[in-house]
Amino acid sequence: MNSLYRLARLALLALTGCAAMTTGEPPDYRAIVASPDRTEADRQTDQRRKPELLLGFTGVRQGMNVLDMGAGAGYSTELLARAVGPWGTVYAQESPGASARARERFDERAKTPPMKNVVRVLRDYDDPIPPTVHDLDLVTFFFAYHDTAFMAVDRARMNRALFDALKPGGVLVVTDHSAQPGAGISVVKTLHRIEESTLRREIEAAGFKLVAEADFLRNPADLRDAIVFRPQTPVDEFVLKFVKPAS
Repeated sequence: MNSLYRLARLALLALTGCAAMTTGEPPDYRAIVASPDRTEADRQTDQRRKPELLLGFTGVRQGMNVLDMGAGAGYSTELLARAVGPWGTVYAQESPGASARARERFDERAKTPPMKNVVRVLRDYDDPIPPTVHDLDLVTFFFAYHDTAFMAVDRARMNRALFDALKPGGVLVVTDHSAQPGAGISVVKTLHRIEESTLRREIEAAGFKLVAEADFLRNPADLRDAIVFRPQTPVDEFVLKFVKPAS
């Protein structure tokens, strides 16, 4: 009996060792974006989102547990799911009041193999985390933070919830459309833009520390005075990385 126990234990250790080897390995972001089973619509979106660079900036790895805030139709959710692989999980948050069209598109996407490790989370923005979810490695908030500023959302509560859901050292990456200096949240509904300093101040108030920013979605030629849909010039967009301090 003892010999059988030892053999079983060795087998279990071997299996868990294999799992540990996959956890934390950096995926090939270029290969993810080039995956032949991605849709043509997503490839069109790639042209303005630059997903290879964005995935690399987030640092998403195999085996991570990730929350994708404002998942919408699931474009970014699917990319993250491909990156974390079968050992990881992506929680795709969206408000119950999201557009019916976006929900339909997400539901169709959810039927595809890359979405097998995605958990749909229909919860309000200021209460976005299921009670059983904690110690997340990464939270992403892509081009949707400004929406919460014209919705009935307690953003301070939302940001604290994101902070609490991350493990110490966990990362929050936020991207959004730039508004002019001094605009604050005054044009979040009309132009779908938000002033970068306003967003940063709100997130840091929850305890986050800004650790990096990227310029691959910047466009100094954008006057930031027009609505972001079908723009005459590429929209100036900021990309910020925050961390939950380990102490």
